[in-house]
Amino acid sequence: MNNSDLAQILIRAVQEADSSERLVDAVQELAAAGIEESVPTLIAALGYNNPGAAVAAVDGLIAIGEAAVSPLLELIDDYNYGARAWALRALAGIGDVRALDTLLEAAKTDFSLSVRRAAARGLGTLRWHQVPPEKVESVQTEVLEALLLISQDPEWVVRYAAVTSLETLAIAIAVTLPDQASRITNQLQQMLDTDADLGVRTRAKFAEQKIQQQQHQEVFAPKRKLQDTEVEVPHRGGGRR
Repeated sequence: MNNSDLAQILIRAVQEADSSERLVDAVQELAAAGIEESVPTLIAALGYNNPGAAVAAVDGLIAIGEAAVSPLLELIDDYNYGARAWALRALAGIGDVRALDTLLEAAKTDFSLSVRRAAARGLGTLRWHQVPPEKVESVQTEVLEALLLISQDPEWVVRYAAVTSLETLAIAIAVTLPDQASRITNQLQQMLDTDADLGVRTRAKFAEQKIQQQQHQEVFAPKRKLQDTEVEVPHRGGGRR
């Protein structure tokens, strides 16, 4: 049996599932197969109002990867905020920069907090190597501006997601935009000092620590490399006793 035949059998099982439990099982089997042909059915499962099926579909779409990006962008349901949030979770998990505009718009303007949260998290998982070198700085600056805005969202879960993305962005821009790094650390410190939610403050503190650890490694890595190259090679017969 080839992949196409298997996909049709698994897709039919999803379509014919007559209970919530069977639907979850069918979507899980379809997702586990990892067949590109199943992408539209997995996307449809995001809108079935069945969290178990949606989680399985998201996992399957992420596993399929880049081939799922265009269909996800084309088939995002503008009227079903639950399905939209799941779709953005899948895009965030894939990290493809083709989703950038969608993520930016959703994170800044969507009325649903679950959608804004998923989009904010996705801004921290982008694969920067996909961006043309001459555009990296401008795109990273755009993402930075968006995250600084999103970190002031009225919903704590969105601010929490923004913190996680600010952490990963700070590490990414350490080389490309080192002069902008202080804007991230200043924002994290402000959130640590003033945010009303303990979870957000705790996550901001953790992000600060991770960024500091990364900076420490970058400062001392050249010294370690230099020391490694200066190790004296013992003369023959002069090894350690």
